[in-house]
Amino acid sequence: MFSLKKASGLSKKAFLNYAIVIVFFLVFQILVSTGNITSALKGQLIPITCYMIMAVSLNLVVGISGELSLGHAGFMSVGAFTAVIVSSAMGNASNPARLVVSILVGAVIAGIAGFLIGIPVLRLNGDYLAIVTLAFGEIIKNILNCLYVGIDEKGLHFAFNNPDALGMDPLGKVIINGPMGAVGISKIATFSGAIILLLIVLVVIQNLVNSRTGRAIMAIRDNRIAAESMGISPMKYKMLAFTISAAMAGSAGAVYALNYSTLVPKKFDFNTSILVLVFVVLGGIGNMTGSLIAAGVLVVLPELLRKFSDYRMLVYAIVLIFVMLVTNNEKLKGRMDIFAKKVRMKISKGGKKK
Repeated sequence: MFSLKKASGLSKKAFLNYAIVIVFFLVFQILVSTGNITSALKGQLIPITCYMIMAVSLNLVVGISGELSLGHAGFMSVGAFTAVIVSSAMGNASNPARLVVSILVGAVIAGIAGFLIGIPVLRLNGDYLAIVTLAFGEIIKNILNCLYVGIDEKGLHFAFNNPDALGMDPLGKVIINGPMGAVGISKIATFSGAIILLLIVLVVIQNLVNSRTGRAIMAIRDNRIAAESMGISPMKYKMLAFTISAAMAGSAGAVYALNYSTLVPKKFDFNTSILVLVFVVLGGIGNMTGSLIAAGVLVVLPELLRKFSDYRMLVYAIVLIFVMLVTNNEKLKGRMDIFAKKVRMKISKGGKKK
């Protein structure tokens, strides 16, 4: 009976997340169709959805696996620039086909990068893991700053010196131009496509968390020694969570990149990783619903508060506190129950002494 109730609770949380995403999509679709939305906010709809994907995927590492990663923006950049290359290489294909293939390839390449980085990184714990993942994120950004990619009739050309080293035909096109980033990107990403990707990511992650594998990951998080004694391999399951999280970040990066005509590696720096971590912490570590709410509210809010420039930061701070209280209500309730129990015990002891 207990397991059935628990399963029912988990399914309710999953459907709540799907409902939040669908309501978010419908509300903004109505606002766009009726013209009751600013052009600036309309242009932020796809990035907001991408940040939701980033927050949910990072929560898999930070909340479910219990590891602090500060290099998530690096995986997003790998997916972003991979998608730009793939999209340019499929120039004659239809936009939906280019978008789907770009997302898939971007996710796969980001997942491979996450696997390779995870081999040395996941042997560390705590602050050491955070520092090393931060370093790898900066290394990826610097590699992209030195990368030149072009395309001509012969195919793709890569170089790390300058555009002249690509050796292309005169009619060739430069796709990635070093520190200047990706130029001439075809804007094929759509809001509906980003929402579908978000729903797919939620399905994958929530099914993983509620599976036997997810329980093994959480067991390692809660007590590594006890999990090892039961035959669970910490490295195997931590690597699985880290790789899936990196792949999801790469898919978000792919949609994000194909929403702009130009994109620079500087966009995916340390600040972006911290921003996504803020979404996870404020939304509640391990709370997927909170991550969605925090990412959506905190990205939309600055745009909505532009009219109230004098009180903008004050209102923003109040909303931050409110989001943290609402999304962490389960933990708060648990702490209050413990506190109330201690108070009752002290009262009962005082009564016995009398």
